[in-house]
Amino acid sequence: MPPRFFTTLRRRNRRPERMDQPGLPADEHARALAGLKRINALSRTDAVAWRRIEPLARALPSDERPLRVLDVATGGGALPLAIRARARRAGLEVAADGCDVSPQAVEIAEALASARGSTCRFFALDALNDPLPEGYDVITCSLFLHHLDETEAVGLLGRMGAAARRLVLVDDLIRSSWGYLLAAAGCRLLSRSPIVHEDGPTSVAGAFTPDEALDLARRAGLRGATIDRHWPQRFLLSWRRPTS
Repeated sequence: MPPRFFTTLRRRNRRPERMDQPGLPADEHARALAGLKRINALSRTDAVAWRRIEPLARALPSDERPLRVLDVATGGGALPLAIRARARRAGLEVAADGCDVSPQAVEIAEALASARGSTCRFFALDALNDPLPEGYDVITCSLFLHHLDETEAVGLLGRMGAAARRLVLVDDLIRSSWGYLLAAAGCRLLSRSPIVHEDGPTSVAGAFTPDEALDLARRAGLRGATIDRHWPQRFLLSWRRPTS
């Protein structure tokens, strides 16, 4: 690998991703979301998030149940569907919903929820411009932060922190040489979508480092936020609302 490659990862290199382009054919969009679903399953994103959500669900007073979770920029809805399934297996009362700016993504998520007999609800919402709905205990966001510039990222984190009653969770890629190599190889192994093949490495090049993500959280007012690294070259940013 030429040394120049590693140099380019010292700073973010954001480029437009094909998944974000308007007019993407529905079948290509669906195939790309299916590929991302397989990648996220291998990354165990839902398991990492569930380790933070489960204690809250168990400790929640009976008169405040169910614990309500909203996944922002949910794509095909994989994360809320997985969280709802884990809660059901654990016998815990958790309602998990998802929102996305793309009507196509919402339709795909709704169809998947219906096929699984899931109670997850999905709706269209532009998380960068529309107010986030109130009443959710936990607000999550997975693989969306790297799409944003710093101003947008700070704004989104601030809105998530203002809307979440208890917890904010943000899972995303780590910009690193290993992350780039894993994305380039893994996306080709786990998906037949040319969009995923191209967008995967592009996403890593445009991602934040854990230190950069913590700085964004600080600027958004999420003081006390923490970062945990997990496989494969991802981080989970967590913020708990202080108790009075």
